[in-house]
Amino acid sequence: MLAQGYLNPPENPMIRTLASSLALALMLAGPALAQDKQQQPSKKQAAQQQRMKSCNAQASKKDLKGDERQAFMSECLKADSAKGTGKGQVTAQQQKMRTCNAEAAKKKLKGDERKAFMSDCLKG
Repeated sequence: MLAQGYLNPPENPMIRTLASSLALALMLAGPALAQDKQQQPSKKQAAQQQRMKSCNAQASKKDLKGDERQAFMSECLKADSAKGTGKGQVTAQQQKMRTCNAEAAKKKLKGDERKAFMSDCLKG
């Protein structure tokens, strides 16, 4: 007998209206309650976003695609980042590393051959 009352909706129209209104209110309030507040980016994040916009605009202006665009974006972001932190100075060791790395890439060295070449190049 008790189970019958749970399966059949209440006959009282007031209870039915109240239940329908409650269900509608919960459905409408759900997304509003679940929505996260939009956080403002930190100064560092805002600066990074600005660098991305600037470099992206430059890459688009140059009509770069694929690997060329990726390489340009990487260099652009590094350069902009170095300007912002005052670390734009390249040390002699860094320059030597870049030169040796470029030579190894030009010779298409891989694995142990590359390691040996880089070691000799950096020593000399």
